[in-house]
Amino acid sequence: MGEPGIEPLGLIAGNGIFPRLVGAGARAAGVRVIAVAHVGETEPELEGEVDELTWVKVGELGKIIKVLKAGGCRRAVMAGGIAKVKLFGGFKPDLRGAAFLAKTRSVHDDKLLRGIAAELASDGIEVIPSTEYLPELLPEAGVLGRRKPRGRDREDIRFGRRVARATGSFEIGQTVVVQQGLVLAVEAVEGTDAAIRRGGELGRGGAVVVKASKPGQDLRFDVPAVGPKTIELMKEVGARVLAVEAGRTLLLERDRLLEEANEAGIVVVAFDPEGEP
Repeated sequence: MGEPGIEPLGLIAGNGIFPRLVGAGARAAGVRVIAVAHVGETEPELEGEVDELTWVKVGELGKIIKVLKAGGCRRAVMAGGIAKVKLFGGFKPDLRGAAFLAKTRSVHDDKLLRGIAAELASDGIEVIPSTEYLPELLPEAGVLGRRKPRGRDREDIRFGRRVARATGSFEIGQTVVVQQGLVLAVEAVEGTDAAIRRGGELGRGGAVVVKASKPGQDLRFDVPAVGPKTIELMKEVGARVLAVEAGRTLLLERDRLLEEANEAGIVVVAFDPEGEP
């Protein structure tokens, strides 16, 4: 239950643990959380972290707005992603969702999400940053774990940042995997994990993973994120460095992430987005 006098928060939930963290953080602040979860994407455990939960199919924009308005929400957050491959199969939008897509004519993340935010705003629901109740998940610049990057690692981080900035401008993805000045993998619609696996296997023990927001990215949604599963995968394929953008990348389950990175001998560093690459 939320505190009296505090407006409820709408939570449009995608995949991963992030929606659960948002729900728990908002409720800890005394906010009632009205959640909309996506079938086949959102973790069922979200139900334990929110006050109300309604399931929708990907594309049911009209139903999402109806649920949030019925819950009295004038603010909402988008937390967690939706696998982009869903747009190419098994995608059944409702009337409002179909009308929105026809008007938008784009499957690029930023355009879609900004468009959805505009649709919500037209119904009196403001989309606010998903980190509103979880600012501690955004790291400051510096070495985050026990191990520091070596000279070659630093060069690859700088190189990876330049590549990520270039690919991000074309809406390709947020993650690149590099080694000794070579690009081993670039994230596309297959997602971060698949890119890390492909690049790590090619690197055979020396890959550097760089994750950054796209130029001009709207950080109200689709915030880059890493978590313990990222470290687990890097350990599996032998990648040795994880570099993320300070203040613009979520460290999910931060303590556990860093503990597992330290045990695996993986470097974790946050770079200044305004600094020289």
